[in-house]
Amino acid sequence: MKKNLVFILSLVMLAFAGCSDDDNKGSNPISVAFGVPSLNLTDATTPIQIVFSKPTTAAGSLNISFVTTAVAYGTDFTTAPAATGTTLTIPYAANVSSVSFNFNKLTNAVPTDVKNVKFTIIDATNVTVSNNNRIQVNFNEAASLGQAMAAAVGGPNQPNQVYIDLSSGGNATALRTSWDLGFYGGTDFRVTINGSLKMAAKKLETTNIDEVQSPDESMIISQGQGVASQIDHPAGLITGTAIEAVSANDADNKVYLINMGSNPSETAPSTGSEGSASGTLRGWKKVRILRSGMDYKIQYADIDATTHEEKIISKNSAYNFTFFSLVTKNVVNVEPQKNQWDINFTTFTNLVGPTTPYYYPDFVVTNLKGGARSYQVVNTETLNYDTFTLANVVSGNFTEDQRNIGSNWRSTSITGPGGLPVSAFVLKTDRFFVIKDPAGNIYKLKFTGGANASGERGYPTFQYALLQ
Repeated sequence: MKKNLVFILSLVMLAFAGCSDDDNKGSNPISVAFGVPSLNLTDATTPIQIVFSKPTTAAGSLNISFVTTAVAYGTDFTTAPAATGTTLTIPYAANVSSVSFNFNKLTNAVPTDVKNVKFTIIDATNVTVSNNNRIQVNFNEAASLGQAMAAAVGGPNQPNQVYIDLSSGGNATALRTSWDLGFYGGTDFRVTINGSLKMAAKKLETTNIDEVQSPDESMIISQGQGVASQIDHPAGLITGTAIEAVSANDADNKVYLINMGSNPSETAPSTGSEGSASGTLRGWKKVRILRSGMDYKIQYADIDATTHEEKIISKNSAYNFTFFSLVTKNVVNVEPQKNQWDINFTTFTNLVGPTTPYYYPDFVVTNLKGGARSYQVVNTETLNYDTFTLANVVSGNFTEDQRNIGSNWRSTSITGPGGLPVSAFVLKTDRFFVIKDPAGNIYKLKFTGGANASGERGYPTFQYALLQ
Protein backbone atom coordinates (compact mmCIF):
# COMPACT_ATOMS: atom_id res chain seq x y z
CA MET A 1 0.00 0.00 0.00
CA LYS A 2 1.34 3.42 -0.89
CA LYS A 3 2.17 5.44 2.20
CA ASN A 4 2.50 9.21 2.22
CA LEU A 5 4.50 10.80 5.01
CA VAL A 6 2.54 13.37 6.95
CA PHE A 7 5.31 15.67 8.10
CA ILE A 8 4.73 17.17 11.55
CA LEU A 9 6.88 19.32 13.76
CA SER A 10 8.83 17.70 16.54
CA LEU A 11 7.14 17.71 19.93
CA VAL A 12 10.51 18.40 21.52
CA MET A 13 10.51 21.46 23.79
CA LEU A 14 14.01 22.82 23.34
CA ALA A 15 13.82 25.01 26.44
CA PHE A 16 11.55 26.62 29.03
CA ALA A 17 10.27 29.83 27.48
CA GLY A 18 11.34 33.02 29.20
CA CYS A 19 14.06 31.44 31.37
CA SER A 20 17.76 32.05 31.00
CA ASP A 21 20.33 29.29 31.16
CA ASP A 22 21.10 30.27 34.74
CA ASP A 23 17.43 29.89 35.65
CA ASN A 24 17.43 26.34 34.32
CA LYS A 25 20.63 25.08 35.89
CA GLY A 26 20.03 22.60 38.64
CA SER A 27 16.27 22.47 38.10
CA ASN A 28 15.65 21.03 34.64
CA PRO A 29 17.99 18.37 33.23
CA ILE A 30 19.07 18.46 29.60
CA SER A 31 16.96 16.11 27.51
CA VAL A 32 17.56 14.64 24.06
CA ALA A 33 15.15 13.70 21.26
CA PHE A 34 14.96 13.23 17.52
CA GLY A 35 14.25 16.44 15.59
CA VAL A 36 11.24 14.93 13.76
CA PRO A 37 9.24 11.72 14.25
CA SER A 38 9.49 10.52 10.63
CA LEU A 39 10.81 11.43 7.19
CA ASN A 40 10.97 10.17 3.63
CA LEU A 41 14.37 9.41 2.13
CA THR A 42 14.85 11.51 -1.01
CA ASP A 43 18.66 11.51 -1.14
CA ALA A 44 21.36 8.85 -1.12
CA THR A 45 22.63 10.28 2.18
CA THR A 46 20.31 11.88 4.73
CA PRO A 47 21.44 13.47 8.02
CA ILE A 48 19.26 12.32 10.93
CA GLN A 49 19.15 15.13 13.46
CA ILE A 50 19.04 14.69 17.23
CA VAL A 51 18.40 17.77 19.37
CA PHE A 52 19.10 18.72 22.98
CA SER A 53 16.73 20.81 25.08
CA LYS A 54 19.61 23.24 25.77
CA PRO A 55 23.35 23.23 25.02
CA THR A 56 25.16 20.27 26.53
CA THR A 57 27.34 20.92 29.57
CA ALA A 58 29.73 18.03 28.93
CA ALA A 59 30.67 15.63 26.14
CA GLY A 60 28.92 12.28 26.04
CA SER A 61 27.32 9.70 23.78
CA LEU A 62 23.94 8.33 22.75
CA ASN A 63 23.07 4.67 22.18
CA ILE A 64 20.49 4.14 19.45
CA SER A 65 18.89 0.84 18.48
CA PHE A 66 17.02 0.12 15.26
CA VAL A 67 14.58 -2.36 13.77
CA THR A 68 13.98 -2.85 10.05
CA THR A 69 11.06 -3.59 7.74
CA ALA A 70 11.97 -5.33 4.44
CA VAL A 71 15.53 -3.95 4.40
CA ALA A 72 18.90 -5.17 5.68
CA TYR A 73 21.89 -3.32 7.08
CA GLY A 74 24.82 -3.44 4.66
CA THR A 75 22.61 -4.40 1.72
CA ASP A 76 19.92 -1.72 1.64
CA PHE A 77 21.43 0.86 3.97
CA THR A 78 24.37 1.76 6.16
CA THR A 79 24.98 4.46 8.73
CA ALA A 80 27.85 6.74 9.69
CA PRO A 81 28.96 6.04 12.36
CA ALA A 82 28.62 2.36 11.52
CA ALA A 83 26.34 0.12 13.54
CA THR A 84 27.40 -2.73 15.77
CA GLY A 85 24.67 -5.29 15.33
CA THR A 86 21.48 -3.25 15.64
CA THR A 87 22.95 -0.43 17.75
CA LEU A 88 24.64 2.88 16.96
CA THR A 89 26.76 4.93 19.34
CA ILE A 90 26.69 8.65 18.53
CA PRO A 91 29.26 10.85 20.35
CA TYR A 92 28.55 14.50 21.05
CA ALA A 93 30.64 17.40 22.29
CA ALA A 94 30.10 19.89 25.08
CA ASN A 95 28.12 23.09 24.39
CA VAL A 96 26.20 21.80 21.35
CA SER A 97 22.46 22.03 20.67
CA SER A 98 22.26 19.12 18.24
CA VAL A 99 24.13 16.16 16.77
CA SER A 100 23.42 13.98 13.76
CA PHE A 101 24.31 10.73 12.04
CA ASN A 102 24.09 9.91 8.34
CA PHE A 103 21.69 7.38 6.86
CA ASN A 104 23.02 6.00 3.56
CA LYS A 105 20.34 4.52 1.32
CA LEU A 106 21.80 1.83 -0.96
CA THR A 107 18.57 0.64 -2.62
CA ASN A 108 15.26 2.27 -3.55
CA ALA A 109 11.64 1.23 -3.13
CA VAL A 110 8.81 1.02 -5.62
CA PRO A 111 5.40 2.58 -4.77
CA THR A 112 3.95 -0.70 -3.54
CA ASP A 113 6.86 -1.46 -1.18
CA VAL A 114 6.83 -0.79 2.54
CA LYS A 115 10.49 -0.38 3.53
CA ASN A 116 11.59 1.50 6.61
CA VAL A 117 13.94 1.64 9.56
CA LYS A 118 12.82 2.67 13.05
CA PHE A 119 15.49 4.18 15.34
CA THR A 120 15.11 4.55 19.14
CA ILE A 121 17.38 6.41 21.57
CA ILE A 122 17.75 3.80 24.31
CA ASP A 123 20.16 5.56 26.68
CA ALA A 124 22.53 8.51 26.93
CA THR A 125 25.34 9.85 29.08
CA ASN A 126 25.02 13.24 30.84
CA VAL A 127 21.51 13.88 29.46
CA THR A 128 18.05 12.34 29.87
CA VAL A 129 16.11 10.70 27.03
CA SER A 130 12.89 12.46 26.03
CA ASN A 131 9.63 10.70 25.20
CA ASN A 132 10.24 11.79 21.58
CA ASN A 133 13.01 9.24 21.27
CA ARG A 134 11.92 7.49 18.04
CA ILE A 135 12.09 8.24 14.34
CA GLN A 136 10.96 6.20 11.32
CA VAL A 137 12.73 6.70 7.98
CA ASN A 138 10.84 5.52 4.92
CA PHE A 139 12.45 4.16 1.77
CA ASN A 140 9.32 4.71 -0.29
CA GLU A 141 9.90 8.11 -1.82
CA ALA A 142 7.03 8.04 -4.33
CA ALA A 143 5.65 11.56 -4.61
CA SER A 144 2.03 12.32 -3.88
CA LEU A 145 -0.06 12.52 -7.05
CA GLY A 146 -1.70 15.61 -5.57
CA GLN A 147 -4.65 16.61 -3.45
CA ALA A 148 -6.63 19.56 -2.09
CA MET A 149 -5.20 21.21 1.00
CA ALA A 150 -5.68 24.12 3.39
CA ALA A 151 -2.92 26.08 5.15
CA ALA A 152 -3.75 26.87 8.78
CA VAL A 153 -2.25 30.37 8.99
CA GLY A 154 -4.71 31.15 11.79
CA GLY A 155 -7.31 33.49 10.33
CA PRO A 156 -7.09 37.22 9.58
CA ASN A 157 -4.33 37.90 12.14
CA GLN A 158 -2.23 35.16 10.51
CA PRO A 159 -0.13 34.18 13.58
CA ASN A 160 1.28 31.03 11.91
CA GLN A 161 3.81 30.14 9.26
CA VAL A 162 2.84 26.95 7.43
CA TYR A 163 5.36 24.79 5.55
CA ILE A 164 3.96 22.50 2.85
CA ASP A 165 5.69 19.38 1.50
CA LEU A 166 3.93 18.55 -1.77
CA SER A 167 5.54 15.14 -2.26
CA SER A 168 4.23 13.83 1.05
CA GLY A 169 1.12 15.98 1.33
CA GLY A 170 2.35 17.04 4.76
CA ASN A 171 2.53 20.35 6.54
CA ALA A 172 4.27 21.87 9.56
CA THR A 173 3.18 24.95 11.48
CA ALA A 174 5.15 27.39 13.64
CA LEU A 175 4.20 30.63 15.38
CA ARG A 176 5.69 33.63 13.59
CA THR A 177 6.64 35.14 16.93
CA SER A 178 8.55 32.03 18.05
CA TRP A 179 11.82 33.13 16.38
CA ASP A 180 13.83 36.24 15.61
CA LEU A 181 17.09 35.16 13.98
CA GLY A 182 17.96 32.23 11.70
CA PHE A 183 21.56 30.94 11.50
CA TYR A 184 22.36 29.53 8.06
CA GLY A 185 23.31 25.85 7.85
CA GLY A 186 25.16 26.07 4.53
CA THR A 187 28.79 26.90 3.83
CA ASP A 188 28.32 30.67 4.23
CA PHE A 189 28.10 32.27 7.67
CA ARG A 190 24.90 34.28 7.37
CA VAL A 191 22.06 35.24 9.70
CA THR A 192 18.49 36.04 8.64
CA ILE A 193 15.98 38.24 10.48
CA ASN A 194 12.26 37.52 10.82
CA GLY A 195 10.66 39.51 8.00
CA SER A 196 7.25 38.08 8.84
CA LEU A 197 7.28 40.40 11.88
CA LYS A 198 8.66 43.48 10.03
CA MET A 199 12.03 43.21 11.76
CA ALA A 200 14.97 45.38 10.70
CA ALA A 201 18.71 45.32 11.46
CA LYS A 202 21.12 48.30 11.35
CA LYS A 203 24.90 47.92 11.56
CA LEU A 204 26.52 50.17 14.15
CA GLU A 205 30.11 51.40 14.17
CA THR A 206 31.03 49.66 17.42
CA THR A 207 32.14 46.14 18.29
CA ASN A 208 31.28 46.69 21.97
CA ILE A 209 27.97 44.95 22.66
CA ASP A 210 27.90 46.54 26.14
CA GLU A 211 27.55 50.10 24.87
CA VAL A 212 24.10 51.55 25.57
CA GLN A 213 22.09 52.16 22.39
CA SER A 214 18.90 54.10 21.62
CA PRO A 215 15.90 53.23 19.44
CA ASP A 216 16.07 54.45 15.85
CA GLU A 217 12.56 55.25 14.65
CA SER A 218 13.74 55.34 11.02
CA MET A 219 14.10 51.55 11.23
CA ILE A 220 10.37 50.95 11.75
CA ILE A 221 8.91 49.16 8.74
CA SER A 222 5.52 50.40 7.58
CA GLN A 223 3.76 50.53 4.24
CA GLY A 224 6.28 52.48 2.20
CA GLN A 225 8.48 53.28 5.19
CA GLY A 226 11.84 51.85 6.17
CA VAL A 227 15.32 51.29 4.73
CA ALA A 228 15.82 48.59 2.11
CA SER A 229 19.34 47.71 3.32
CA GLN A 230 17.99 47.00 6.83
CA ILE A 231 15.80 44.09 5.72
CA ASP A 232 16.80 40.80 4.13
CA HIS A 233 16.52 41.18 0.37
CA PRO A 234 13.14 39.59 -0.38
CA ALA A 235 14.34 37.62 -3.42
CA GLY A 236 15.75 35.16 -0.88
CA LEU A 237 19.38 34.64 -1.90
CA ILE A 238 21.51 34.00 1.17
CA THR A 239 23.95 36.72 0.10
CA GLY A 240 21.20 39.32 0.57
CA THR A 241 20.83 39.30 4.36
CA ALA A 242 20.65 42.64 6.21
CA ILE A 243 23.28 41.33 8.64
CA GLU A 244 26.55 41.05 6.74
CA ALA A 245 28.43 37.77 6.40
CA VAL A 246 29.97 36.78 9.74
CA SER A 247 33.74 37.21 9.48
CA ALA A 248 36.36 34.83 10.87
CA ASN A 249 38.07 37.99 12.16
CA ASP A 250 36.14 39.06 15.27
CA ALA A 251 37.16 42.72 14.84
CA ASP A 252 35.17 42.89 11.58
CA ASN A 253 31.87 41.85 13.21
CA LYS A 254 30.01 44.95 14.33
CA VAL A 255 27.09 45.29 16.73
CA TYR A 256 23.63 45.48 15.12
CA LEU A 257 20.64 47.40 16.41
CA ILE A 258 17.55 45.21 15.97
CA ASN A 259 14.02 46.53 15.56
CA MET A 260 11.98 43.52 16.68
CA GLY A 261 8.95 44.51 14.58
CA SER A 262 5.29 43.99 15.42
CA ASN A 263 3.13 41.27 16.94
CA PRO A 264 -0.08 40.07 15.29
CA SER A 265 -3.14 41.87 16.57
CA GLU A 266 -4.95 40.27 19.50
CA THR A 267 -8.33 41.45 18.24
CA ALA A 268 -10.14 40.49 15.06
CA PRO A 269 -10.05 43.11 12.27
CA SER A 270 -13.09 44.13 10.29
CA THR A 271 -14.28 41.54 7.78
CA GLY A 272 -12.07 41.55 4.70
CA SER A 273 -9.16 43.21 6.48
CA GLU A 274 -6.17 41.61 8.17
CA GLY A 275 -4.48 42.11 11.53
CA SER A 276 -1.20 40.33 11.01
CA ALA A 277 1.02 43.28 11.96
CA SER A 278 -1.26 45.66 13.84
CA GLY A 279 -0.44 44.34 17.31
CA THR A 280 1.99 45.70 19.88
CA LEU A 281 5.53 46.71 18.96
CA ARG A 282 8.09 44.11 20.05
CA GLY A 283 10.80 46.55 21.10
CA TRP A 284 14.54 46.70 20.46
CA LYS A 285 17.61 44.51 20.98
CA LYS A 286 21.30 44.70 20.14
CA VAL A 287 23.28 41.72 18.85
CA ARG A 288 26.79 40.88 17.74
CA ILE A 289 27.46 37.64 15.90
CA LEU A 290 30.84 35.91 15.75
CA ARG A 291 32.17 32.58 14.57
CA SER A 292 32.94 29.78 17.01
CA GLY A 293 34.91 27.28 14.97
CA MET A 294 32.39 26.02 12.40
CA ASP A 295 29.47 27.29 14.49
CA TYR A 296 28.13 30.70 15.51
CA LYS A 297 28.40 32.70 18.71
CA ILE A 298 25.73 35.30 19.40
CA GLN A 299 26.11 38.11 21.92
CA TYR A 300 22.80 39.80 22.71
CA ALA A 301 21.18 42.21 25.18
CA ASP A 302 18.50 44.85 25.66
CA ILE A 303 19.63 48.14 24.13
CA ASP A 304 20.03 49.90 27.49
CA ALA A 305 22.02 47.04 29.07
CA THR A 306 25.72 47.34 29.97
CA THR A 307 26.20 43.56 30.11
CA HIS A 308 25.22 40.87 27.63
CA GLU A 309 24.51 37.17 27.26
CA GLU A 310 26.20 34.73 24.86
CA LYS A 311 25.16 31.48 23.24
CA ILE A 312 26.74 29.06 20.77
CA ILE A 313 24.46 28.22 17.84
CA SER A 314 25.47 25.00 16.08
CA LYS A 315 25.50 24.93 12.29
CA ASN A 316 23.22 22.20 10.95
CA SER A 317 23.52 21.36 7.25
CA ALA A 318 20.24 19.37 7.26
CA TYR A 319 18.30 22.62 7.68
CA ASN A 320 18.29 25.97 5.91
CA PHE A 321 18.52 27.69 9.30
CA THR A 322 18.81 27.04 13.02
CA PHE A 323 16.35 29.46 14.62
CA PHE A 324 16.85 31.49 17.81
CA SER A 325 14.47 33.57 19.91
CA LEU A 326 15.85 36.74 21.49
CA VAL A 327 12.75 36.75 23.70
CA THR A 328 12.96 33.24 25.19
CA LYS A 329 16.75 33.03 24.66
CA ASN A 330 16.46 29.55 23.15
CA VAL A 331 16.94 27.65 19.92
CA VAL A 332 13.49 26.77 18.57
CA ASN A 333 12.03 24.42 15.94
CA VAL A 334 10.53 26.29 12.99
CA GLU A 335 11.21 24.89 9.51
CA PRO A 336 11.31 21.21 8.58
CA GLN A 337 14.58 19.91 7.14
CA LYS A 338 15.57 21.81 4.00
CA ASN A 339 14.57 19.04 1.57
CA GLN A 340 11.28 18.32 3.37
CA TRP A 341 9.25 21.39 2.37
CA ASP A 342 8.45 23.30 -0.81
CA ILE A 343 6.33 26.37 -0.06
CA ASN A 344 5.69 28.46 3.04
CA PHE A 345 2.51 30.42 3.79
CA THR A 346 3.59 33.47 5.78
CA THR A 347 3.48 37.23 6.11
CA PHE A 348 6.39 38.97 4.43
CA THR A 349 8.45 42.16 4.17
CA ASN A 350 8.86 42.87 0.46
CA LEU A 351 10.16 45.77 -1.59
CA VAL A 352 8.09 47.96 -3.89
CA GLY A 353 10.68 49.20 -6.32
CA PRO A 354 14.34 48.92 -5.32
CA THR A 355 14.24 50.95 -2.08
CA THR A 356 10.74 50.90 -0.54
CA PRO A 357 9.90 48.24 2.08
CA TYR A 358 6.28 47.09 2.01
CA TYR A 359 4.59 44.49 4.19
CA TYR A 360 2.38 41.73 2.75
CA PRO A 361 0.01 39.27 4.43
CA ASP A 362 -1.21 36.21 2.45
CA PHE A 363 2.28 35.62 1.06
CA VAL A 364 3.70 32.33 -0.28
CA VAL A 365 7.46 31.78 -0.29
CA THR A 366 9.18 29.05 -2.33
CA ASN A 367 11.95 27.07 -0.60
CA LEU A 368 14.71 28.59 -2.73
CA LYS A 369 17.57 27.78 -0.33
CA GLY A 370 16.44 24.15 -0.10
CA GLY A 371 16.38 23.71 -3.88
CA ALA A 372 12.70 24.30 -4.76
CA ARG A 373 11.73 26.60 -7.63
CA SER A 374 8.44 27.99 -8.96
CA TYR A 375 6.92 30.17 -11.64
CA GLN A 376 3.53 31.59 -12.61
CA VAL A 377 1.42 30.67 -15.64
CA VAL A 378 -1.42 32.93 -16.82
CA ASN A 379 -4.31 31.12 -18.53
CA THR A 380 -4.73 31.37 -22.28
CA GLU A 381 -7.44 30.09 -24.60
CA THR A 382 -5.58 26.83 -25.05
CA LEU A 383 -3.61 26.43 -21.81
CA ASN A 384 -4.93 26.39 -18.27
CA TYR A 385 -4.49 24.38 -15.08
CA ASP A 386 -6.53 21.44 -16.39
CA THR A 387 -4.74 21.18 -19.75
CA PHE A 388 -1.20 21.90 -18.51
CA THR A 389 1.11 18.86 -18.73
CA LEU A 390 4.75 18.06 -18.13
CA ALA A 391 5.48 18.84 -21.78
CA ASN A 392 4.37 22.45 -21.17
CA VAL A 393 6.95 23.09 -18.41
CA VAL A 394 9.52 25.75 -19.32
CA SER A 395 12.62 25.02 -17.25
CA GLY A 396 14.07 28.48 -17.85
CA ASN A 397 11.16 30.03 -15.95
CA PHE A 398 12.34 28.50 -12.66
CA THR A 399 14.20 31.63 -11.55
CA GLU A 400 16.07 32.17 -8.27
CA ASP A 401 13.44 34.29 -6.56
CA GLN A 402 11.44 32.96 -3.61
CA ARG A 403 8.61 35.43 -4.43
CA ASN A 404 7.52 33.84 -7.71
CA ILE A 405 4.24 32.88 -6.04
CA GLY A 406 4.31 35.62 -3.43
CA SER A 407 1.10 37.63 -3.35
CA ASN A 408 0.40 37.06 -7.04
CA TRP A 409 -2.45 34.68 -6.27
CA ARG A 410 -4.76 37.26 -4.67
CA SER A 411 -5.75 40.89 -4.39
CA THR A 412 -7.16 42.62 -1.34
CA SER A 413 -9.79 45.14 -2.33
CA ILE A 414 -12.91 45.64 -4.42
CA THR A 415 -14.60 48.79 -5.66
CA GLY A 416 -17.10 50.01 -3.11
CA PRO A 417 -19.65 52.81 -2.92
CA GLY A 418 -18.59 55.96 -4.72
CA GLY A 419 -15.87 54.09 -6.54
CA LEU A 420 -13.70 53.88 -3.42
CA PRO A 421 -11.73 50.70 -2.65
CA VAL A 422 -13.07 48.45 0.12
CA SER A 423 -10.96 45.77 1.86
CA ALA A 424 -11.92 42.30 0.67
CA PHE A 425 -10.11 39.13 -0.31
CA VAL A 426 -10.18 38.47 -4.07
CA LEU A 427 -8.87 35.19 -5.51
CA LYS A 428 -7.14 35.50 -8.88
CA THR A 429 -8.56 32.67 -10.97
CA ASP A 430 -6.75 33.54 -14.19
CA ARG A 431 -3.47 31.88 -13.20
CA PHE A 432 -1.76 28.92 -11.60
CA PHE A 433 1.80 28.00 -10.60
CA VAL A 434 4.41 25.39 -11.44
CA ILE A 435 6.62 24.13 -8.60
CA LYS A 436 9.72 21.93 -8.74
CA ASP A 437 10.53 20.39 -5.36
CA PRO A 438 14.05 19.64 -4.01
CA ALA A 439 13.82 16.05 -5.30
CA GLY A 440 12.99 17.21 -8.85
CA ASN A 441 9.26 16.38 -8.83
CA ILE A 442 7.24 18.97 -10.76
CA TYR A 443 3.71 20.01 -9.77
CA LYS A 444 1.03 22.36 -11.01
CA LEU A 445 -0.80 24.22 -8.25
CA LYS A 446 -3.80 26.52 -8.22
CA PHE A 447 -5.33 28.42 -5.33
CA THR A 448 -8.99 27.79 -4.64
CA GLY A 449 -9.65 30.29 -1.87
CA GLY A 450 -8.24 32.60 0.77
CA ALA A 451 -11.23 33.61 2.91
CA ASN A 452 -13.89 31.77 4.86
CA ALA A 453 -17.63 31.84 4.18
CA SER A 454 -17.95 35.09 6.17
CA GLY A 455 -15.29 36.84 4.08
CA GLU A 456 -12.58 36.72 6.75
CA ARG A 457 -9.07 36.56 5.31
CA GLY A 458 -6.47 34.05 6.42
CA TYR A 459 -8.00 30.78 5.18
CA PRO A 460 -5.97 29.82 2.08
CA THR A 461 -6.83 26.66 0.15
CA PHE A 462 -5.24 25.13 -2.92
CA GLN A 463 -5.01 22.00 -5.01
CA TYR A 464 -2.08 20.50 -6.86
CA ALA A 465 -1.15 17.60 -9.10
CA LEU A 466 2.08 15.83 -9.99
CA LEU A 467 3.14 16.23 -13.60
CA GLN A 468 4.40 12.94 -15.04
